[in-house]
This record gives sequence, C-alpha cells and structure tokens, in this order.
Amino acid sequence: MMLKNKNIILGVCGSIAAYKSAFLVRLLVKAGANVKVILTPDGANFITPLTLATLSKNPVYTQYFEEETGVWSNHVELGLWADLIIIAPISANTLAKLATGICDNLLTAVYLSAKCPVYVAPAMDLDMWKHETTQANIEKIISFGNTVIAPANGELASGLWGEGRMAEPEEIVSFLDSAIKRSMPLFGKTVMVTAGPTYEAIDPVRFIGNHSSGKMGFALADELTRLGADVTLIAGPTAQKSTQMLKRIDVVSAQDMFNACSSVFPNTDITVMCAAVADYRPKVVATQKIKKQDSDLVLELEKTTDILASLGTAKKAHQILVGFALETNDEENYAKGKLEKKNLDLVVLNSLNDKGAGFKSDTNKITIFNKALERTVFEMKSKTDVAKDICAAILKIAK
Repeated sequence: MMLKNKNIILGVCGSIAAYKSAFLVRLLVKAGANVKVILTPDGANFITPLTLATLSKNPVYTQYFEEETGVWSNHVELGLWADLIIIAPISANTLAKLATGICDNLLTAVYLSAKCPVYVAPAMDLDMWKHETTQANIEKIISFGNTVIAPANGELASGLWGEGRMAEPEEIVSFLDSAIKRSMPLFGKTVMVTAGPTYEAIDPVRFIGNHSSGKMGFALADELTRLGADVTLIAGPTAQKSTQMLKRIDVVSAQDMFNACSSVFPNTDITVMCAAVADYRPKVVATQKIKKQDSDLVLELEKTTDILASLGTAKKAHQILVGFALETNDEENYAKGKLEKKNLDLVVLNSLNDKGAGFKSDTNKITIFNKALERTVFEMKSKTDVAKDICAAILKIAK
C-alpha cells in the first residue's frame, strides 16, 4: 500500500454520503495512513465529530477556534502537514467555493493553504451534478491541478437513479493508492531483488549455510516498492517479512535461486542481487541421515552456478544489474573486479572489518562503485537508510 505513513486530510461536507466517510477513515487508517478530518458545519449535520475522531484516532477539526478547548486550528500548518487532501463527499456548495476561491470555513482555508495533491469525490443529486454550473466548476478545479474521483451511477437520496453517488470508500482508497504509485519515480519499472542465505543439503537433516539474515535485501525490496516499482523478492531461508505489498518467491538452495532468477530476470528492468548465495555445495547428498562414526567425515564440494555472472551475460542494454560484495580483505579491488567481470552497473561493497556491518546486524556501512569505478562512501547507518542510499544510486542511472 502506497498510503502507508502518508499524512492525509479528509474533508467531509454536507451530504447524505457523509456516512461513507466513516468507512473511508477506517480504510485509510487500516492502510497505514495518518488521518486528520476536517468537518464542515453542514457536514456535522450528517455525521458526528466523535465518530470520525474515534476512527481516525485524531481530534476532528470543525472551525478555526474551538471554544471548548481554546485551541486555534492553524489552517496553514494543517495544509503543510498533509501529503494529500481528499474531500469526500464534496458538495456542490464546497465545489463552487474551491472553484472561485471563497474561503468561509476551515476546510476551504486549508485547501487554499495546501501544497499537496487534492482529490475530490462529489456527491449530489442527479440534476445538481448535471447542471452546467457544477460541470463548469468541475472543469475549473481540474484546471487548477486537482483530481476528481467521478461519482457513480445508482439510486440517489431523492429516489432518482443516475450519476451523483459518491464513489465507494474501497474505490477511493484504491484510486488514491494507484495515483500515488503513478507519481513515484520507479512507476512502471519491474524489479527483482534477492535476499537471505541459501542452504545446501548434506543429508535430509544437515546443510551448509551462512549467517545472512536477509535484512538488507528485504529493506531494499521494501524501499523499491515504496518508489513505485513492481517488485519480485526471491528469498532464501529467512524469518524476515516484508512491510510492503510485493511478490515473494521462497527458495532454499543456490540451484533453486538460480532457477527462480533465470525465470524472472528476462522481464525485469532492475535487478538487485543481495542474497548471500553459497559458492559450493556437497557433490553427493545423502538420502538418509549420516550417522556419527569413529572416523572423520569428508565432504566433497562442487561449485554452484554463479548466478550474478549468468545474469550479467544475459543482461540487455536497458537492464540495470546491481551486485553486492562482502569482503574481509583487499575489499575495493575485489569489488571493482566483480563490477567489471560480471557486467554490473553498480556494486555495493561492505566489509566484515567494519563493526556493525554485515550479517544479522541492523546497521550497515557501504561503498558504492559505478561503471566508471567512481566511489561513493557512506557512513554507518540503519539498513533501512542504507537501502535508501542504494536506491538513490539506482535512480541516478535508471532511464
């Protein structure tokens, strides 16, 4: 959901459709948004501030100055606080005010102070909606850059049947979510991210693995999703969970990851290979649990497929491929070598010599090299912030 952590002002005007605003608030909060409601004087005749305050978990604003609390509602601060404003329902009266700049209540004052996108969902009777004045006002507010969520056909409060019903709350939330996504810099881009370790079986019980938690890869997948991309996350065995809506493919072994990557990669614009894939696996996997014996156990290992090199060979001109290099010595030379040999566009280097970086940690310290071998060094940060730095580097080269 693109609405997560968004600051949203919901304006509610005088209309029988105001009852739907309660459901709308509930859905917005469920989507993770921070919601503040501004209720016009006429809107308060149809739904109570208490209902909307309870559902939004915030006080409801009804006028400039609240006599009971002595609090002044600063319309400028509210307008600047909002990431978006949705007026649902908007009446013909308020619609006319927005079109002409009339500022006679708190909602219209906040509208005139706002710098964010504004959406309106009209609700009125058929003849009011079809009237030339209303349609002219609609065209005018659209010319100002506002967005109208068109009313639906259906039974109206007057008993008539036709256009004028406010869009359903679920439709409004979906519309807002899609609109935000379309405005994101990676909208329309398909992205593949790998994360976590691989486990290479020795027998049905034991395996060879590594200490990767998947935290860095999941942080990257979440951030790329927030930037509007359609993300497929290919995850090795890990307890991590994504905070965003994305497609997830779970794998276990290096071969599983190779198969999944080979299937997804041809249709991607950006690939970020963050997983810690095993370089070797047992040549022979026992079908039964190996019993403890007096003699030593000797395992013969064979190389796994180099997934990153394989993708680098298959990479098309429009595709961006990002690799990771976790090193313990001669770090920069190894990272630059990987960049060139595997046809990468960026390589992200982190060193186990940096305390607080690497596996399992919530922090990381990275250096990014681009194709020109230009180096950008970052300080120690949370993996969430590191993901933002990596995505910023990707955005610089994304077409």
